[in-house]
Amino acid sequence: MTNIGNAYSLGDNKAQSPSPDITIEEDETKEQSKRITIGEDETKEQSNQTSYSPLLIAASNGIVEIFDNMLKVYPQGIEHISKDEQNILHVAISHRQREIFKRIKKMKMIINRLASRIDNKGYTILHHVADMSNYHGRNQPGPAFQLQLELKWFERVQRIIPTHYVMHHDKKGMTPHELFETEHAELLEKAQKWIKETSQSCSAVSVLVATVVFAAAYTIPGGNDLSGRPNFINSPFFLFFTVMDVVSLACSLTSVVMFLSILSSPFEYENFHRSLPRKLRIGFTLLFFSVTTTMLSFAATIFLILHFERKTWTSTLIYTASFLPVTMFALMQFPLYASFTNTLQTLIKKIVKKTLSPKIVPRFLRTRKGKNH
Repeated sequence: MTNIGNAYSLGDNKAQSPSPDITIEEDETKEQSKRITIGEDETKEQSNQTSYSPLLIAASNGIVEIFDNMLKVYPQGIEHISKDEQNILHVAISHRQREIFKRIKKMKMIINRLASRIDNKGYTILHHVADMSNYHGRNQPGPAFQLQLELKWFERVQRIIPTHYVMHHDKKGMTPHELFETEHAELLEKAQKWIKETSQSCSAVSVLVATVVFAAAYTIPGGNDLSGRPNFINSPFFLFFTVMDVVSLACSLTSVVMFLSILSSPFEYENFHRSLPRKLRIGFTLLFFSVTTTMLSFAATIFLILHFERKTWTSTLIYTASFLPVTMFALMQFPLYASFTNTLQTLIKKIVKKTLSPKIVPRFLRTRKGKNH
């Protein structure tokens, strides 16, 4: 009887403990379900593209060469529409293909007709900007700059549509602005969280740099003589140390002000359009200059102390120690400065276009037509 009881107890224990085969099968079923969901997303994208003509597929993927060659061979292809009654402008705007959009915008004869079309969902081209079903993000350094790019894209497309289309409702009863706010609500939350955390951490670094530089201003390298004058006051390195210390203190304190203004500002859509990203770029730039000038003032101090020794290893060590932190900081923040240079280039292009307009050029420099005849 005892053996039978022990056998029953062993059987109960085996029944209670899950076998490894069952856990493996559960993991396999989870992986299969994930593959099914991924496959469903891929089939949705494929079904959207199967309804496109080859020209619309090239426009949705941003293949400029195929787009140009197909229009050269068959210009009437610009009039093609998909099963959802979307033309090539709808597809380019929905997939955020800016180069395709530029080429279509240059077609003055057809742009108004393409921009005034509405698809079977009741979407205008401005609704397609607000819709994020085909949005896959871009190479931007953070969610705040991604949201800024979407707001600029919305503003850019709004310029080419008829004015009354701004208040047009789709089949769900939503205007483009309402659809934009609902679709980009998650991106707005990410942008708010990212810019708050970034401003807080950068402001702490700026305060730390300002504290170090302020203390260095009262700790004169080389000391003072009996009259209170610095011993190295006639050295050019002392003047260089003083200038770099003052510039570093000014840049660090100004960057603190910029980051605090970001934290105290409202985080709405209109603030992410220009104000908050501009303040963040200015704060980053000032922080970078403050770190750079701090290391340069440190290098000047070392030169003042070791200026009697003419050894090569001291100069090599000083150069490495001075520029290594600055180089690392620049490399870590390179994506931010890359986006800053892109916006700066577009701003310069706009300024050049305005300055070179015929209204600004003097009359005696303008070319007169028919003068040679």
